[in-house]
Amino acid sequence: MLNFRLDNLRGDLFGGLTAGVVALPLALAFGEASGAGPIAGLYGAIFVGFFAALFGGTDSQISGPTGPMIVVFAGVYATLNGDASLVFATVILAGVFQILFGVLRLGQYIRLVPYPVVSGFMSGIGCIIIALQFSRMFGHEPEGGGTIPALTAIPGAVMDPNFVALGISLLTLLIVFKWPKGWSKIVPPPLAALIIGTVVSLFIAGAPILGSIPTGLPSFIVPAINQESLLIIMEAAVILALLGSIDSLLTSLVADNMTRTKHNSNRELVGQGLGNMVAGFFGGIPGAGATMRTVVNIRTGGQTKISGVVHSLLLLAVVLVLAPLASQIPHAVLAGILVKVGYDIIDVSYLKNAHRGPRWDLALMVIVLVLTVFVDLITAVAAGVVMGALAFVKQMADAQLARMGGSREGSQVEYSAEEEALFTRAGKRITLFDFGGPLSFGAAADLGHQVRENSRGKGQALILDFSSVPFVDVSAARAVETIGCDADSAGKKVFISGMNDSVRAVLTGLSADCCLKDDNYFTTRIEAIRAAVAYIEGSPDHGDSSEQPVVSAT
Repeated sequence: MLNFRLDNLRGDLFGGLTAGVVALPLALAFGEASGAGPIAGLYGAIFVGFFAALFGGTDSQISGPTGPMIVVFAGVYATLNGDASLVFATVILAGVFQILFGVLRLGQYIRLVPYPVVSGFMSGIGCIIIALQFSRMFGHEPEGGGTIPALTAIPGAVMDPNFVALGISLLTLLIVFKWPKGWSKIVPPPLAALIIGTVVSLFIAGAPILGSIPTGLPSFIVPAINQESLLIIMEAAVILALLGSIDSLLTSLVADNMTRTKHNSNRELVGQGLGNMVAGFFGGIPGAGATMRTVVNIRTGGQTKISGVVHSLLLLAVVLVLAPLASQIPHAVLAGILVKVGYDIIDVSYLKNAHRGPRWDLALMVIVLVLTVFVDLITAVAAGVVMGALAFVKQMADAQLARMGGSREGSQVEYSAEEEALFTRAGKRITLFDFGGPLSFGAAADLGHQVRENSRGKGQALILDFSSVPFVDVSAARAVETIGCDADSAGKKVFISGMNDSVRAVLTGLSADCCLKDDNYFTTRIEAIRAAVAYIEGSPDHGDSSEQPVVSAT
């Protein structure tokens, strides 16, 4: 599982060191924003980064505190009044859930979230981060936790600014947004903003600073859960586990695209869970795979787990030696850095081009964004996934039903010369429905009605071709039952072709084949057509109509 490779040692060392330098100001900023303090941000980056790299399934990934995780954690910290034993029990439990996700092999399912939903909730998180930091840019601390108190505090902060803090925050924004790309290879913009903003504050006093920061190794925290906080802790742990898993696996996909490799999603969840568990036991804030730090690591040479380990060891050295120097960092600098983080999380590229795409996708994205900002993240993601899934089923059902009702000339099915000749002999006395793929429950709802309308008064034989149907669910089985019984009551004989054993077993098990005769099942379509023609030619109502038979596909 550890799978250490030494063939890229130089690149891994340089990549890990660079990622650690980038992670330093972000860890401090996230720790301060969480309420647990800057040192908690560093502990989180160290432990999550180390264990996720060691046991995870994405070799080049750098993990640590991220925007989505901090938004949830900050709310939990405020709700539980900063009680360390309760707050970090939430982090530990979230790690346990992530390990369970991996052990139960749910990684491939967690990634099955529609892009508009991911875009909406990530953009919403970006808006929340900016809202939470806006007052701090003006030198004020918003009262209470959450988005609404932060938004209501903005007018007062704007009307009564601390001009030193405002100047430093504007300088920070200028650096993180406009730092020359050539210089970024030497000093990353967040680190440059951290150093320059802190130096300026030493000469121009007046902006609130972090103050004393503990140094040395963290102490062990004994988690606790009481009856009053159980529901809060469980709900927050599930949210953290889901967000951390989604965030990490999305970053893993980015790493795959850059390195031309393939990650192990379930192993990645186990590694992230171990990292968050250990971080919780030692007072570190939760984390996940961090896209920006991972990209920096890969671009500067990191390819294996060694780079993630080096990143964490660098931050550990900072905690042991340089923590006292961080006490002079102004809140406004960290606020400016986080505003840039929030802006980067917002899906600006999609918003610019969304009007050219499907309107429903844009509406879904906006709905999830609004729910994220003004309700909560789990509601936003759950509602988005449900609405996205229902919209997809509706689109698939419409597409399946649209293929029905056409004549043989409009069908996409290719028929052999013998089949064409048999259709000509039969005239307009055969109606054939070719189910061109799996029958979704969305299409099944209207399937019986569609077949009934398209075969009304048309011939004595109905052929249902199941050659392209690998499986059916209960909804589709009931639709087939409706089709068979409607045909039987109308005096039509039903012929079945190409139905596999599993589909027939489902129909038999549900008694959905009650109107279908056992001697009318055929292995191939041509056999069913021959039988239908023989039945028609032996029927007393047979005529020599030269009209084309109706042949439909669904």
